[in-house]
Amino acid sequence: MKKLFLSLVLFSTVLLSGAQKHYALLVIDIQNFYFPGGRSELVEPVKAAEKAAEAIVQTRAANNPVIYVQHKSAAGMEINDLVKPVQWEPAFIKEEVNCFLNTGLTEHLKTLSVDTLVICGMQTHMCVEAAVRAAHDMGYVVILLHDACATRNLRFGDREVSAVDVHASTLATLRSYAEVISVEDWLKRK
Repeated sequence: MKKLFLSLVLFSTVLLSGAQKHYALLVIDIQNFYFPGGRSELVEPVKAAEKAAEAIVQTRAANNPVIYVQHKSAAGMEINDLVKPVQWEPAFIKEEVNCFLNTGLTEHLKTLSVDTLVICGMQTHMCVEAAVRAAHDMGYVVILLHDACATRNLRFGDREVSAVDVHASTLATLRSYAEVISVEDWLKRK
């Protein structure tokens, strides 16, 4: 009886640890046009990309998939060197804000059988937000790495909203769709 109990505990532990590790990292639009000198500079894109790079390293070390998304553009479309994919990592090209529309990403994720998407990228209030909401609606558990995202100052009428406030307000609303945590806190779980 004692052996049976220990076997069940061990089996349960293996199942639970496997479930916690079955995720994909979705790296959205960390492209050169968002960096200094690009046509659509964001506020602190290098800092966000460095945090995304930490998440990429961890994901690769855990043998989980890293998936890239690029927004189609005539200039600066390349994925930034700080987060470059390796040869076998796919990059899906999109023309819409939502990376799941007309890209093949949904079908690719189904082949991976992941249940959790960890998301980072650019811009927080646009493509990242759309991905988080869509992934949630598709039934994924979603984790958003807030410090591995960047955005810009916005203007509405005569009011300018700072990137810090755009980022914070977007993250505040996304807590209904995702667990919003730092890269450091996420890495502590690994």
